[in-house]
Amino acid sequence: MTRTIYLTGEAKSPSNNPITTQWGLFFVGLVVDTETHVIQAADCTATLTLTVEFVRELLVGRSLLEEDALVESITDRYHGSSQKALAAAVRSAAAKYRDLSALPDQES
Repeated sequence: MTRTIYLTGEAKSPSNNPITTQWGLFFVGLVVDTETHVIQAADCTATLTLTVEFVRELLVGRSLLEEDALVESITDRYHGSSQKALAAAVRSAAAKYRDLSALPDQES
C-alpha cells in the first residue's frame, strides 16, 4: 500500500511579482510517496494556470530526494520571474521532507 504525505515549501518571491501581491510568499505544495520518495502531485501559488501546469511537469514523477536535480531542472527550463522562489521553495520542501523522514542530508 502506498503511503503519501502532503507538505509545503515556501520562499520569498520578487517584490514586483503578482504572487507577492496576492499571497505574500511563493508556496509549493507536494504529495510525496514515502516509500519511493517520488512526487505524486504538485501545486504552487502561481497566478497563471500555465505556470502551475509547467511546474507540475517539472516536479511530478521525480524523487524529492534528488533536490539538486530538481533545482537544476527548474533553472534550465523555468524562466519565469519566480524562478529563484520556485527553486528555494522546492529546497524548503525537500528539507522538511528529510526532517519528517529522518533521512540523512542528501547534500553531503
